[in-house]
Amino acid sequence: MSSVTISFSEEQAARLHDFARRLKVTPEELVRVSVDDLLSRPDEAFERAVERVLRKNADLYRRLA
Repeated sequence: MSSVTISFSEEQAARLHDFARRLKVTPEELVRVSVDDLLSRPDEAFERAVERVLRKNADLYRRLA
């Protein structure tokens, strides 16, 4: 496993700790799952392609429903 060091302002660190405390997780866990969520999202080009295909075939989908 790799590690990354991130610097936060005092205000950001306090907000991170408060948010993590409310969720009953460590700040490290909160950052880890947040980054994981961000990285697991499809990229913008893929989303545009999906939207284009859905719009293009909307009439077909209506007839098949």
